[in-house]
Amino acid sequence: MNVGSAAAASGAGWIGQTPHQQLQRGAKPLRPQDDPFHLPPDGYEHAEPGTVLRSRDVELAFLGLIPQSFTATQLLYRTTDLHGAPEATVTTLLVPADRTPQTPGPILSYQCAIDAVSDRCFPSYALRRGAKAVGALAQFELLLIAAALAEGWAVSVPDHEGLHGLWGAPAEPGYHVLDGLRAATSVPHLGLSPDSPLGLWGYSGGGLATAWAAETAGDYAPELNIVGAVLGSPVADLGHAFRRLNGSIYSGLPAMVVAALTHIYPDLDRVIQQHATDEGKAMLLDIEQQTTMRAVLRLIRKDMDNLVDRPLQEILDTPEVQRVFDAIKLGTAAPKPPVLIVQAVHDRIVAVADIDDLAQAYTAGGSEVTYHRDMFSEHMLLHPMSAPMTLRWLRDRFAGRPLGDHLVRTKWPTLLNPSTYRGMARLAVISAKVITGRRIERSPLSRFDR
Repeated sequence: MNVGSAAAASGAGWIGQTPHQQLQRGAKPLRPQDDPFHLPPDGYEHAEPGTVLRSRDVELAFLGLIPQSFTATQLLYRTTDLHGAPEATVTTLLVPADRTPQTPGPILSYQCAIDAVSDRCFPSYALRRGAKAVGALAQFELLLIAAALAEGWAVSVPDHEGLHGLWGAPAEPGYHVLDGLRAATSVPHLGLSPDSPLGLWGYSGGGLATAWAAETAGDYAPELNIVGAVLGSPVADLGHAFRRLNGSIYSGLPAMVVAALTHIYPDLDRVIQQHATDEGKAMLLDIEQQTTMRAVLRLIRKDMDNLVDRPLQEILDTPEVQRVFDAIKLGTAAPKPPVLIVQAVHDRIVAVADIDDLAQAYTAGGSEVTYHRDMFSEHMLLHPMSAPMTLRWLRDRFAGRPLGDHLVRTKWPTLLNPSTYRGMARLAVISAKVITGRRIERSPLSRFDR
């Protein structure tokens, strides 16, 4: 289907020219690759980044099965790829019921750990009622998105990998995040003010996307009032992560990155086509169709050294591969907004040394950095356990409270902080409401973490 016919089939075009698509209860969602809503209308390239091209209301559901009491608005908007060329992507926007233009409040962009090429993992699909996305991490992150909504914040959840699932692409996720915020604040009936304080939050692959947004915001979207960014265990050095995880129980994660990057870097694709075995090529094609957890489970202990015709280290040391690894590494620019970096010392996925280096690079570049270097937690546990602290930090940024020193390091484990458990108790209540589909009322989780 070409772009023009897709736009016509969708029944909606640009905001202001054609009607907004109203909620269709019980409608089965199409995967983004099959959904005309996701394809931009003719001429969108001439729109400014952040321009809303199309919108609709959708139903959300936990795990695709349990309908939520709140609805969401999805916006297709014009954005930019890593080369500066125009493209479009979607954000899913949740707005508190009591939000009006007369009561503007904070807006949070929450970046899910998509960590896959498959569009089943995109939040715009995985969060919807009826989505068949077993193994998509976004479905579980709805619990934390709901916690932010309970704070009274509007939440933008962008498909930061774009329509093609370019997991690992440099800079581009940041453009998608920032343009999602531009789009969210430009739709009058949503009651969101362009002057509202804006925050960013993501963990793991979502932390990587958040870091790119923080690094690119100063040049790409200087008008946005971003007051803080939380980088939860961002994958600061994907090349290092590839070497670290290959052959481990998490070997599916670097395999998915390679599968995505072959669509971005022709030289890398040539190396793969030249040196990968038939089994290796088939694996990379197959993994593009897998959700995150399915791929991880299927490729446990898979060693890519057995899927190439030369020693893997020789291939990794080639100039073509090294150029890619250098391009996708964080730390090329110091974020303008203050950042909170959250990292577990005993993380088996993201090396703490990489995050130490990133925090130092940001500080040397003049960023205001708060670095929570947790001594006890590991990768999976730290995200929910650090949520109360994260929400409190964001609340303070939205309130304009000062940070103090340029680099603040904390080592006291969240597991030993009594306020963590007060916040976790409230998070459990919010999660129970999501799991049972009950109404989520404004009751800030952050007030329990003092």
